[in-house]
Order: sequence, then C-alpha cells, then structure tokens
Amino acid sequence: FYIPETKYLKTVIRSMWQVKNPMPYRNETIIPKGVVEIIFDLSECAPVQSEIGSKKIQLAKCFISGFNTHPVQLRLPELHFFFGVQFHPVAIKHFFGVPAREFSNLPVDLTLLDASFNSLWHQLAEVKTFNERVVIICAWIENKIIETHPQELLLNSFLENNNRQPLTMKSLAEAVYYSPRHLSRKIYELTGMNTEQFLLYKKYLHAVNLVHNTDRSLTDIAYDSNFADQSHFTRSFKAFTHITPNQYRQTKSIIQGHIHHS
Repeated sequence: FYIPETKYLKTVIRSMWQVKNPMPYRNETIIPKGVVEIIFDLSECAPVQSEIGSKKIQLAKCFISGFNTHPVQLRLPELHFFFGVQFHPVAIKHFFGVPAREFSNLPVDLTLLDASFNSLWHQLAEVKTFNERVVIICAWIENKIIETHPQELLLNSFLENNNRQPLTMKSLAEAVYYSPRHLSRKIYELTGMNTEQFLLYKKYLHAVNLVHNTDRSLTDIAYDSNFADQSHFTRSFKAFTHITPNQYRQTKSIIQGHIHHS
C-alpha cells in the first residue's frame, strides 16, 4: 500500500495497492466503496469473471471502475495478482477525456480508450516489486501534468471523506463555492448520481465504515450516520449492497467492503 507524497501526486491519486497471494476463497463480493480506481490484473490466469447488477462482464487485464451503486461479484483464480491505483474523481476527466460517471457500475477496458495502456501493463508485469510499480505509475502520472482548480480539490475532499455532518445541497454548494445547479452537474459528472442520491450514498459510506470497524449497535450507527431510523438505514444499506448491515458484519473480510466466499 502506498500513499502519495508529492503535492502534485496528492491532487491526482489517493493511493496504490497490490494483492498477490494464493487464497483459500474463490469468490468475492465487493460492496460499493465510493472509489474510482484503475486495476491491473497481472496474473497469468484466464480473465476474471464478474457480475454487477444483472450484467455479466469479463474483466480486462487493465480496467477502470468508478462509483458503483451495486455490489460486484467476482470469480477469482486460485492465484490472483492485482495492482491498483485509486484516483481522485475530478482527475479522471483530465486524464482520460471522459468524466468518471462513465465508469460507474461498468468496469471499462482502458486499452479501448488508449492503446498505450498495453505498454503500461507490460511495464508493470515485467518488474519484480511493488515499489518498482509505484515508481512506474508515479512517472506516468507526472508526465501528464494537469491543473486542478481549488474548487475541484474542495469537491474531491467532500466526495471522499466519510464525514457525518448532515448536509443539504445548499450548504454543500456554499462549502465548495458552486451554485446549486452547477454543483448538481459536477456531482453527476463525477459519480453518475444526482445530488440527493449522492448525499444518501455518503450516509451509507459512513455507516459501512462504522459497521466494519466498530461493535456499535446498528441503531446507534443509523443515527450517527444521519438516517431517520434503523429501518431507513437497513433499507438504504440493502439497496446498495443487496444484504443487510448485520449480514455484512457477520461475513465481512479484513478489507473493508469485501466479503470472501469459499
């Protein structure tokens, strides 16, 4: 796991990560996590099969995934080897020419957008260590200098922080210095959701963090996350994950948002 250190990299990416292990499980469910990331499948196995909502998808060796509002079901090879780069949402349009909403609930083969990702995949596959891959990605990003407006940085901060403060569109617009109408357009461009939907999504993400990392009661978590009551919390949680908060708590893995099945 790597957190960027330079000022420029911090405005573009949140982190890089790598998973390379034989695992005792073959199936994985990933509930919506509120991240935008590129994932490189560096394993030598057949492509990973996935299902999002009613769509069955064969994942590419290099794909991008946006803000999902449905769980992702994966059928994994015995030895899987993934390298990932989590982007700040507003950086996506600068890098790929299309807004992040285009990748919501639909992992897209990046080589279809830019054939140079074939070369980048091979560079990552040919080196031996995680640190070498980090150096390759940092160099790739630094060769694509972009200017991020301070308002965009404020919006990034809101999109990614699991804060618990109750917000309205008006108060949020004032916080990031956008008009309510312009804010609605920006949130849709970045997430594929309207503002009301995304404010509910924010409550859900805050609740996931508490369910995963604490032993607090679900009633307490519901109120802490600004749901009207536990019933409203359970309905909203299930709408995004297709399971109840209690089912997630009983089956969660070490990694937040991930559930492993044999």
